[in-house]
Amino acid sequence: MKLLVAALDSELSAFPADLPGFARLVTGPGKLKAAYGLTRALDAAQEAGAPYEEILVVGTAGAVGDELAADVYEVATAIQHDVQDLDGVPGRHVSLPERVQTGRPGLTIATGDSFVDDADAVARIRALGGELVDMETFAYVWVAGQFGVPIRVLRAVSDRAQDGATQIWDEVVAACSAQLRERVRAEYGV
Repeated sequence: MKLLVAALDSELSAFPADLPGFARLVTGPGKLKAAYGLTRALDAAQEAGAPYEEILVVGTAGAVGDELAADVYEVATAIQHDVQDLDGVPGRHVSLPERVQTGRPGLTIATGDSFVDDADAVARIRALGGELVDMETFAYVWVAGQFGVPIRVLRAVSDRAQDGATQIWDEVVAACSAQLRERVRAEYGV
């Protein structure tokens, strides 16, 4: 059994309630809710003697450059854009790794606990190497690594992380969910 994960119900609006071969988890937005929700689900599966064979995360992300089309992208690496170490170096956490990897080819996503919608934040994220921005991926990938469960992250570009992105997101989340559903159908046959 695989685990289909999203932060919000709206990101799964195009998916059927029961997807063959997948359990479903909605964690809530942000790194803490993502880490808590996924940890509980993986721990419960392990305790039941039926660990998940793969985690498939789907959801939206902002693009931090104009070069990415409004499409679905695979994530290879996740960084945190809203932390700094004891020396004040942005993107480095005091006790967590600077980068976490999915083990798959793809883009770098910058995770933080705020919705990015301004040019200054975009510039900081680009300087760290981020191509996409979201609020959960780093936590999902880190937790999956702690449990030794393979993880795959697919993100649909919902906005350009600039002024007005929050209003745009509300308008396009259903279309992003449909794009993600088509990708999952094509790649998993369900």
